[in-house]
Amino acid sequence: MLKYIQTFRLRTLPLSMAGIIMGTGYAYPNIDWLVFALAILTTLSLQILANLCNEVGDAQHGTDDEQQARVAYGLQSGAITLKEMMMCIYIFIALCVIFGTCLVWLSFGTLLCWQSLVFIILGAAAICGAMTYTMGRHAYGYHGFGDLAVMLFFGLLSGVGAYYLQTKLLTLEIFEAAFAIGMPIVGVINLNNIRDMDNDVAHGKITLAARLGKHQAKVYHACLLVCSIVSFISLGHYWVLLVAPLWAWHIKYVFDNQGPALDKQMPVLMFSTLVLAVLACL
Repeated sequence: MLKYIQTFRLRTLPLSMAGIIMGTGYAYPNIDWLVFALAILTTLSLQILANLCNEVGDAQHGTDDEQQARVAYGLQSGAITLKEMMMCIYIFIALCVIFGTCLVWLSFGTLLCWQSLVFIILGAAAICGAMTYTMGRHAYGYHGFGDLAVMLFFGLLSGVGAYYLQTKLLTLEIFEAAFAIGMPIVGVINLNNIRDMDNDVAHGKITLAARLGKHQAKVYHACLLVCSIVSFISLGHYWVLLVAPLWAWHIKYVFDNQGPALDKQMPVLMFSTLVLAVLACL
C-alpha cells in the first residue's frame, strides 16, 4: 500500500484544495458544507489522477529514466508495474466521476438542468486534461501548455466553480480572485519545470519554462507570486500580506539555486498557497 501512497504524491494535494477553499470562502455565510466536502473529494481525486497519468506519460517518453532531481516514484523505481498503474488510473477516473456527479446533483437537485450539464462537461474536460498532460502522442505538457491548463482547471474552474456551486452566482470579483489563487498554483508547476529543465529538454519535453530559459523562467515565477499578492490586495484582502515575507525569501532562494536544490521549495510554495487561500477568505 505504501508504494501506491508514494506515487499519489501526497505533498501536492493541499495545493489542489486551494481554489476550492478560496471559492467556498467567498460564498460565506451561505455555505453548504456537504457540497464543499464533495468538491474537495473531487479535486483531490483529480489531482491524484493527474499525478498518476503524469508518471505514466513521463515513463512512456523516457523523461524520468535519468531523473536525479527528485525521488523515484513507483513506476520509475520498479515498485509498481504499468498494469498496476493503469488500474489505479481507472479507479481514480471512476472516483472523479462518482464524486463529481454527486457534487453536481447535490448542488442543483438534478443532472438534467443546463447548469448541471455545463459542470459535467467541465468535469469531463478536467479528467481529459489530467490524462493528456504527459500521456499520449500529443501530450500538451510537452509543448508548453501545462501552465495554461493548471490555471484553467485548478485556478478558474476550482475557484469560480466552487463559488457558483454554493451561490449560483457569478461576479467579476470571483474571477479576479480565481486568477489570483491560480498564479501561485501555476508557480508550482513552473518551479517543477525549472528544476527539471535540463532533463526535460533532453527528452523533448519543452515546457513554458524551457521556452523562456532558466533566468526568464525565474522572473516569470517571481511575477506570478507578486501579481497574486497584488491582485488579492486590490480586492481588499490585506491579510494575504502575511505570506509576502515568506514568498520574498522563496523568490530569492529560487534565483540563487538550481536543479535538485529547488525541490525543497516545492512544499514551501504548496502549503503557503493553501494558507493564502484561507487568508483570502478573511
